[in-house]
Amino acid sequence: MTNTLERLPFTRPSIDEATIEAVATVLRSGWLASGPKVQEFEAALSAYLGSRPVRVMTSATAALEIALTICNIGQGDEVITTPMSWCSTSNVILRLGARPVFVDIDLDSRNLMLEQVEGKIGPRTRAILPVHFSGLPVDMDRLYAIATRHGLRVIEDAAHAIGSAWRGRRIGSFGDLVCFSFHPNKNMTTGEGGAIVADSPAEIRRIESHRFHGVVKRAPDQFDVLDPGIKANLSDIAACIGLGQLARLEEFNARRRELVAHYFARWSASCPLRLPAPGDTGHSWHMFAPLLPVDRIGMTRAQFIGKMDERGIGVGIHYPAIHLLSAYRKLGWREGQFPNAERVGRETITLPLFPAMRIADVDRVVDAVNDILKAAST
Repeated sequence: MTNTLERLPFTRPSIDEATIEAVATVLRSGWLASGPKVQEFEAALSAYLGSRPVRVMTSATAALEIALTICNIGQGDEVITTPMSWCSTSNVILRLGARPVFVDIDLDSRNLMLEQVEGKIGPRTRAILPVHFSGLPVDMDRLYAIATRHGLRVIEDAAHAIGSAWRGRRIGSFGDLVCFSFHPNKNMTTGEGGAIVADSPAEIRRIESHRFHGVVKRAPDQFDVLDPGIKANLSDIAACIGLGQLARLEEFNARRRELVAHYFARWSASCPLRLPAPGDTGHSWHMFAPLLPVDRIGMTRAQFIGKMDERGIGVGIHYPAIHLLSAYRKLGWREGQFPNAERVGRETITLPLFPAMRIADVDRVVDAVNDILKAAST
């Protein structure tokens, strides 16, 4: 099948010319590693998040690992988390010698079923690590009430949730430790990057140290290494991109909400997919990921993706269930333990959603999905 329309990916960053010119200025400056632009970006993020201290780094994965480290989570400890996320959410727990304790998710919100969390808390539990899936916040009141009752730290994986809000308060403007991602497919990007939001001055100092080898400067000609940190400091080049993106974040998220509203409107009467939870105005819609009813459509998910590709439409997969990945099966997890996460892992499809899309692009996607599934059913 020959496609004459422009290819529509499932996501695409929006980088304006002003940001490109600003990056060129940084390149000409000779200061490319962490410097004044990183400081400016951290100050801008802090202002956006209600003046809480923010420290940026090369990825949300690094942010999560550092957050766990400064909570002194290590060998033998347990962290309650979700089996439905990118694998880094639980990989970092394993890397520190701790063990993820999985709790199943709600089928539509994809967020932790908080009613099951307290039943998983044991003597080794040190923290809860939830994911605000696709930008839809977990119930923050309930989450922190549980953590407070049991004396647990909360490390929020807010990789999807920059610009999301819970009851009018931005995610990251309150809470314990909050980690963001600025990967190219996120609502704003630095090329690659991430951040931790924290309150404690002592923990901020530890974050700064851990993102740069554990180094602490004693004097202009002296430094020490207090802990074996990692190399995760952000460059001024990346921070410059982030400044341009942060300035447009509210615009980007508003457009995402408009596009998602049209998806829901087009499928309001009849929809061949199981749509995600609609959320409210606090949902930043990092992605739009319905479920494909693979058990009754007469084709596999891979075949469906191929049919969409023939029409020039990209489809992503977010995500396979973590506990069924080989590294986790080796540790004893099996099918049937977390049925909702497993169903999402089998059926999820991520449809195009990014600020530069037009309403007509949503129509194109909806028409393609409807046509393909109608043909398959007949």
